[in-house]
Amino acid sequence: MPPKAPIKVFSGTNTQYLAEKISLCAGRELGNVNVIRFSDGEFATAYEETVRGSHVFLIQSTFPPTDNLFELLMMIDAAKRASAYKIVAVMPYFGFARQDRKDQPRVSIGAKLVADLLSTAGVDRIITMDLHADQIQGFFNIPVDHLYASSIFVPHIRSLGLDNLVIASPDVGGTKRANTYSKFLETPMVICHKYRSKANVVDEMRIIGDVEGKNVVILDDMIDTAGTLTKAAEMMKEQGALSVRAFATHAILSGPAYERIEQSELTEVYVSDSIPLRKSSAKIKVLSVAQLFADTIEKVYNYQSISTQFVI
Repeated sequence: MPPKAPIKVFSGTNTQYLAEKISLCAGRELGNVNVIRFSDGEFATAYEETVRGSHVFLIQSTFPPTDNLFELLMMIDAAKRASAYKIVAVMPYFGFARQDRKDQPRVSIGAKLVADLLSTAGVDRIITMDLHADQIQGFFNIPVDHLYASSIFVPHIRSLGLDNLVIASPDVGGTKRANTYSKFLETPMVICHKYRSKANVVDEMRIIGDVEGKNVVILDDMIDTAGTLTKAAEMMKEQGALSVRAFATHAILSGPAYERIEQSELTEVYVSDSIPLRKSSAKIKVLSVAQLFADTIEKVYNYQSISTQFVI
């Protein structure tokens, strides 16, 4: 049997904060990548150590700007050209995932384009978490390990010790996720039905279900401008909810999101550290996914099952 390929773990520039925690949890050192930047904005990546014959894990979330995605592509290309044995892209947040279908004429399917770019660059495997749509896994012809923040969120929801708990979905698209949580936690579920005339603008919303006298936990895969979330919390309080909390995996938090959350009826908002927070907020609490990714990297490297990573 040939000797096992050595493991090397590297980080993209803007995911260094999480990669350091992942490497600490895994008991491994991060490798050195040099990003050379030119005055016109162009950049190049170069590994400062050999990766020949190595099992290379590249940690990079692809949140805006697109430099993060392009840096990951160039790291993959550099590793391939340096004769790495296997290249695994660890993407805690998979950007452009909201563009998963052609829902109107003459639009791009950005998630499929990103999948093609990663495959063409030479990646052998993807590890990601809470994709906006599960079917994005089918855009790849390589293995995709799709992790869920439920393994972090469920124990924390239980630790809050909330009576009369109700799980809520902020939209019809998140019903499956909320239903899974409600079954696992043995609680009722409510749904927010919303109508949008354009992206990031909620024109109308209705609550389907009873929230009176309940402690509500809203579940979502991401928070962008927080318009839907804060409007849902306001309506639930108006309909008699005792408290409203939110758990969302990816804290995009663009535009007026921070101000909306601070001024909202939300008691607390829990997010993962898949995306770095731009500023602090008294209402926003961060739960780290570093141990989850560290364990998954080790299991993938050792060809072990990762099914034990899933709570629900």
